[in-house]
Amino acid sequence: MNLTFIVLLTVSFIDVILLWGDDMKTLYVSDLDGTLLRTDQKTSEFTNKTINSLVNKGMMFSYATARSFNTSHKVTQGLTAEFPLIIYNGTMIRDNATGKLLHKCFFEKDSAVKLAQDMVKNDVYPIIYSFVDGEEKFSYIEAMISKAEHEFVLTRSGDPRDRPVKSFEEMTEGEIFYFTCIDEPQKHEELYDKYKDKFHCFYQSDIYSGEQWLEIIPKDASKANAVRKLAQITDCDRIVVFGDGVNDIDMFEIADEAYAVKNADQQLKAVACGVIASNNDDAVAKFLLEHFDRE
Repeated sequence: MNLTFIVLLTVSFIDVILLWGDDMKTLYVSDLDGTLLRTDQKTSEFTNKTINSLVNKGMMFSYATARSFNTSHKVTQGLTAEFPLIIYNGTMIRDNATGKLLHKCFFEKDSAVKLAQDMVKNDVYPIIYSFVDGEEKFSYIEAMISKAEHEFVLTRSGDPRDRPVKSFEEMTEGEIFYFTCIDEPQKHEELYDKYKDKFHCFYQSDIYSGEQWLEIIPKDASKANAVRKLAQITDCDRIVVFGDGVNDIDMFEIADEAYAVKNADQQLKAVACGVIASNNDDAVAKFLLEHFDRE
């Protein structure tokens, strides 16, 4: 009798665990450049079709990128399903379909102005992203920015956020949330070392142009924190992420499962639970197609 009771109790406990597992919701989050995008900086027809179909079936999906809402939409034109986007390396979450702002993170004004002053003192003229009179803008002193920054601005020709200014005061107006500097490494190194513990800093070469970038965002802003916030918004219990670069490490560290694409940086592969195919082989879409229907 005791044995029968133990067996019945064990079966009941397993049933409870299985039922609980069935109710768990998973949030899938992919990095964009080098992960979801191919080397031509576009999502493939297969990736678009797969993610649109799975989201329409109920999959919770997002991508996390350093890009803005505008530029990420340009390279993912075929992704038409409704899902939230983590943009500007985690400083914002916007709805993919409507652009509605779901979450934002700004610098304290005094800290942002002092940072900009220190940059200019070191002959670094940044592109500053902010909300000016309620509208999202990127501001820069056109006569002072570097050649690489000038080329970057040209790629944004016609962008409604484009805001060339003539003075430091104009450049630092509004609610500031992002600094971008593209210049010679020797100009960036001292600033990176000085501020890497005070703010969230990214110091790396662009995977497409090879130019050296220094990007600085508020300390509390990160892909990891944005993913956590999005999991709360979508009421998800598990987090599965995909990436290729060192700026994905913090996101990998908070996820339940984290997969690096074959072309990923070795530092990221070291903290991944697995390595999947490359970005040019639609690795993320194929993983989602195989695993989501099994949940």
